[in-house]
Amino acid sequence: MTGRLLVASRNAKKLRELRRVLAAAGIEALEVIGLDEVPEFPETPETGATFEANATVKAVDGAVATGLPCVADDSGIEVDALRGMPGVLSARWSGSHGDDDANTALLLSQLSDVPDERRGAAFVSACALAIPGQDPVVVRGEWRGRIVREPRGENGFGYDPVFEPEGEDRTSAELSPEEKDAASHRGRALAQLVPALARLARA
Repeated sequence: MTGRLLVASRNAKKLRELRRVLAAAGIEALEVIGLDEVPEFPETPETGATFEANATVKAVDGAVATGLPCVADDSGIEVDALRGMPGVLSARWSGSHGDDDANTALLLSQLSDVPDERRGAAFVSACALAIPGQDPVVVRGEWRGRIVREPRGENGFGYDPVFEPEGEDRTSAELSPEEKDAASHRGRALAQLVPALARLARA
């Protein structure tokens, strides 16, 4: 019997990423669905001061509204030279939510005078799993690297084209989906949820 697992997102790339993580872990008894596949419900604004707080609110909202176990992720990029910003503001750094090109352009302009050796950054992802009647499980993954000067690559989304992971000469947007899953902040966070998801699949 296949159970349903709600992902509190309408981002098709995030849904595919979780499906790949589950498949790689051999978890086949969970059908991953997104917010577009359940009736609409009121969503609490993402006003938390941390990725963990925002992810937890989204997961709990989804579980309460639908009765389904719900995974939510809040992620962004923390840039050393900007004292950890954009952080939780990553998706709306330029003022309008989800405008990847504008957000990336603003970040590059803010770092235009920063020398290469001081362009360190980390992608951060907090993932929360809320199961009705249980306390949420919250995990965090980080992926260190640096911000390059020009976008490169067609894969990924968000700040992927300007983030070069440690030990790489390619940006995140130049990696294959499988390479990114194995190393990325969200992949690292989701991997920590695999034991809980495996228990859920057996329930």
